[in-house]
Amino acid sequence: MTSMNKESPHSTFEDLEVYRVAREFRKTIYRVAKRLPDIEKFGLASQMRRASLSLTNNIAEGHGRYHYLDQIKFTLQSRGSLEELIDDLSVCEDEKYLSISEIVSLKQRGWRLRQLIDGYIRYLRDQKAGSSIRETSYPYSASREEADVPLEIDQGSNDSRISI
Repeated sequence: MTSMNKESPHSTFEDLEVYRVAREFRKTIYRVAKRLPDIEKFGLASQMRRASLSLTNNIAEGHGRYHYLDQIKFTLQSRGSLEELIDDLSVCEDEKYLSISEIVSLKQRGWRLRQLIDGYIRYLRDQKAGSSIRETSYPYSASREEADVPLEIDQGSNDSRISI
C-alpha cells in the first residue's frame, strides 16, 4: 500500500495485487527480451515487450473504467496477453534461447499470475452481479422471450407498438 493510499479511501490500480505481480512479471520479461539473440530484436523480443506491456496496461486501463463490464473486458485482454507471453516462452524453449529450468520457472510464474487474473475477473463479475446498474446487452435478433426483458406498454396512446 502506498503512503498516498493511506490518506485516501480510494485505491489505484497500483494497489491491486494482480497489477503488482503482473508488473514484476513484465519487468522479468523485459530482461529476458534483452538477452535474446540480435536476430530476434525486431521479432520475438519486440513481441514479448509489447505483450508484457499490454499485460499491465490493460489492468490499469480497466481499473480506470467505471463499469464492471469494461473492467472485465480489459482484464480479459490482459489475460490474453499473458497467454501470448507463455507461448513466447515456448518459442524460447524450442529455439533454445533460455535454459529449460528458466523456462519452467517463468511459466510457473505466468500460470500463478493467470490464477490471480482469473480471481480478479471473478471478483469483478461478483461485484457486477451485486450492482444495481444493469449492464446486460442482448443480441439484436433475440425475441422478447429469449431476451427476458420486461415489456412496457404506453397506455397513453392508441399506438399498438411495444417499447422496451
